[in-house]
Amino acid sequence: MLKIISSDLDAIAVKSEQYPVVEMPEIAFAGRSNVGKSSFINSVLNRKNLARTSSKPGKTRTINFYLVNENFRFVDLPGYGYASVSKTEKDSWGDIIEEYLNLRNSLREVFLLVDIRHEPTLQDVQMYEWILAYGFTGYVIAAKADKISKGKYQNAEKVIAKKLGIKNRSLIFPYSITNKYNLEKVLGIMEEVLDK
Repeated sequence: MLKIISSDLDAIAVKSEQYPVVEMPEIAFAGRSNVGKSSFINSVLNRKNLARTSSKPGKTRTINFYLVNENFRFVDLPGYGYASVSKTEKDSWGDIIEEYLNLRNSLREVFLLVDIRHEPTLQDVQMYEWILAYGFTGYVIAAKADKISKGKYQNAEKVIAKKLGIKNRSLIFPYSITNKYNLEKVLGIMEEVLDK
């Protein structure tokens, strides 16, 4: 299983010329503004606040690159779908994400984060279709799993799978930052991804 030894903020980018120059494998995370991507990244890296969580959803408008173990990166993509943001701004986030997906040869996998308590939104569906169109596996982290009882996980997974069109439910991982439920499984998948 993947062991996290060190992690640091490597770069903050909006345009491709601001991406880190040294190529190494990257795993990116996409999801709605308030789904808890930064909290998830902090949890996996075992850091309190390396990935900056925002009190205002929709505030992360950049791609944040984190150097992990000096040999791969986690990439936090801008959150999408925050209602009070102008259409121009929403479009620019889409452009930022698309440019990254198009240009980054070192990108190994994109994980989509959704909220386990709610049916994925149309933007989640769109993002998931994008991820698959770029040839990625389509792993889904069903975040905030501590907010519902374990007995409801199966049904929540069924709802997520149906909305996103996922045939293989083993691609969905309920995840809790509170008790790190499924952390070992997620790290195992990440190790497989990086070894490809």
